[in-house]
Amino acid sequence: MSEVSETTETSEVAEPDPDAVAAARETAAEADRVIVKAGTNSLTDDDSNLDDDKLDKLVDDIESLLSRGKEVLLVSSGAVGAGIGRLDHPTADRDTLEASQALSTVGQSLLMHRYTESFERYDRKVAQILITQHDLENPERFTNFRNTVETLLEWGVVPIINENDAVATEELQIGDNDMISSNIAVGIGVDLLVTLTDVGGVYTGNPKEDPDAEPIEVVGDNYSDVEDVVTASSTGGFGGIQTKVRGARDAAEYGIPAVIAQSTEPDVLAKIAERESVGTMFLPLDGELDD
Repeated sequence: MSEVSETTETSEVAEPDPDAVAAARETAAEADRVIVKAGTNSLTDDDSNLDDDKLDKLVDDIESLLSRGKEVLLVSSGAVGAGIGRLDHPTADRDTLEASQALSTVGQSLLMHRYTESFERYDRKVAQILITQHDLENPERFTNFRNTVETLLEWGVVPIINENDAVATEELQIGDNDMISSNIAVGIGVDLLVTLTDVGGVYTGNPKEDPDAEPIEVVGDNYSDVEDVVTASSTGGFGGIQTKVRGARDAAEYGIPAVIAQSTEPDVLAKIAERESVGTMFLPLDGELDD
């Protein structure tokens, strides 16, 4: 499903402790199990067609982690957008819930076909898992989901997870893959959450409109400042930068470092594994929340 553009309002944000930042980069670099979430704009072109170059780059970036011996789960949006492109439907045609659900069924098969082709370049096998928020909230369903994921990872298969848009309603409308990826990160105990989007992280303003907007490299005990910036300027509620920030913060509260970064950044995942500064990092809090 499509992403809402990231928007923030220019503001001042305090910088966290440098030692805490260095420790978080080390933790992220040493992560054994990683969730990578890719949004629709990171996979499609301006006409909502799947972009082969963007998808192949994402797979190349994931391979850079797999080749280091890490386990990777991919949470991928893009089914509705791919369906629009596949059927040559204008964006307006998905205004109804029924249309969006039908488009997702067309796009999801195309999306998985392309992932299968791209991962085969590295002799990697993939598996599709479609879930809803209800599956994550129901203990029995979540146990089944977690057991399936663990088995796939044991087999060396890359799980590719997306919302089951054909039956989802609330999730489809609010674009909640950001929160789903965060919930999975906490629920199955990953070591790092990376959210890839079409801008370079969280900014003090909208970088697409505000030339004075500056990147916020780290979020830790300055979270209240960041939240104020995002809340003051976001109009869509869920979606866009709000859910990305909220999902990253939720993971951080469980001791999981999280990064929001630009999907087009060269070697974006490899840079994280090499302790480089990329996008916006959310420091793991280990149960200590700021006021």
